[in-house]
Amino acid sequence: MAAKLLLLSAICRLIVIVGLTLHPTDILLVGTENQLSFNRSDIQSASLDFGRMKTVEPMAVLHPASASDVSNLVKLAFESAHGFAVSARGHGHSINGQSQAANGVVIQMSGSRGRWSPEVSEKLMYVDVWGGELWIDVLKSTLQYGLAPKSWTDYLYLSVGGTLSNAGISGQAFNHGPQISNVHEVEVVTGKGEVVTCAEDKNSELFHAVMGGLGQFGIITRARIALEPAPQRVRWIRVLYSSFSGFTHDQEYLISLHGQPKFDYVEGFVIVDEGLINNWRSSFFSPSNPIKISSINAGGGNVLYCLEITKNYYQHSGPESIDQEVEALLQKLNYIPGSVFTTDLPYVDFLDRVHKAELKLRSKGLWDVPHPWLNLFVPKSRIADFDQGVFKGILGNKTSGPILIYPMNKNKWDDKTSVVTPNEDVFYLVALLRSALENGEEALTLERLSDENRRILNFCNENNIGVKQYLPHHTTQQEWMDHYGEKWPQFYKRKMEFDPRHILATGQKIFEPSFTSMTRSW
Repeated sequence: MAAKLLLLSAICRLIVIVGLTLHPTDILLVGTENQLSFNRSDIQSASLDFGRMKTVEPMAVLHPASASDVSNLVKLAFESAHGFAVSARGHGHSINGQSQAANGVVIQMSGSRGRWSPEVSEKLMYVDVWGGELWIDVLKSTLQYGLAPKSWTDYLYLSVGGTLSNAGISGQAFNHGPQISNVHEVEVVTGKGEVVTCAEDKNSELFHAVMGGLGQFGIITRARIALEPAPQRVRWIRVLYSSFSGFTHDQEYLISLHGQPKFDYVEGFVIVDEGLINNWRSSFFSPSNPIKISSINAGGGNVLYCLEITKNYYQHSGPESIDQEVEALLQKLNYIPGSVFTTDLPYVDFLDRVHKAELKLRSKGLWDVPHPWLNLFVPKSRIADFDQGVFKGILGNKTSGPILIYPMNKNKWDDKTSVVTPNEDVFYLVALLRSALENGEEALTLERLSDENRRILNFCNENNIGVKQYLPHHTTQQEWMDHYGEKWPQFYKRKMEFDPRHILATGQKIFEPSFTSMTRSW
């Protein structure tokens, strides 16, 4: 009884602040009694994200047990006199407060009480999962049937709904497309509180809107993900380049191979700091035998480029079964002679490689720090200009995180979704995944890295590079209109249809809420 009275008191406080035209007991009748939390630790957790660059407190946190809980809360916000912000939060891996809800309610999708387990259909090769399910748990569930999703992100401790609201990309995207190209259907709670099942051929406008929609049109409560037979082992290969043109030529060649032997994963990264080749994302190179940039014939340059590729295989066939195929592919590449580094490992270990690096960083207190990440899609025609202006220009020889670069095929992306990419057949992801460190080095401070990000964006704008931000962050609606370009009218129309009161994902700062006067910050 005491706990219920405390909850009722907190609910009254929420009603007074946001102006709900409800009796306090009414909110208990919509099924949130055991899930709506005003606990200080929940509030503080929801006020931060992985970026750790801003703190915005919600009024409450909902731990849903079903889509109905999500629907009931959103319907309350939609039907109330003044409305309040509602944001879905998965593992909290956003960078700039996108999943925060000022003076509103954050729905904690990941780790929610009573959520249902993934359901695998072996016959139809799909898995149904809760929107807050982490990809690592999806993988563990599907592997019990010898199956796995086709397309991944590099880090598996992200929620399904979170990555599908952006796109979800990794080194498999050149072949399978992003994760949003591998979804059969989703269940969505719209900004009106309606629960809608949608797919390519059913409520397709909502389906395409929420795929890469940044949470603007609905909250994904269930997704049906396409599966394939899971490989058992991976041949993981890294080769080095001193020539940027040689590096990109080989990457583009590898992603052009269709209907013939090819690698299963193609990524790459820029090395401007000797330490990164040994420490980034894995213990790929032996600590007892570190690789030195100075020991590589880099042609006198200060920048190296590492091509990262994999070939999947099955345990019973043995690694020698793919030796010939891998060798034939490598013979067509123009990397630095003698710079081939190879390891074989279980498929799961490869997919979960970043988590191992996370554990190391956590042990050193280097994980919960600001992350001023910048992710850009760069058109193929301008990637050499980007290299000259950014990798060899703006960036110094010290960095505090990986700088990824790899190409993707545009024909693997559905233009009907909300995602925007450069209008070329091939475009690159350039991801500056850096951490701000207060270790006495000015080059690694949050202020310095944020300034470099601004300089990079200014360089791209001034030179008409034509980049599009991935995991975008803009601060004015005009910037968002420029970001979406010719897609903006459609994006706006969809918003008016599915979230007319601008309740959802206000942390993205795309649309001003209709209840702005009730919030503490914007």
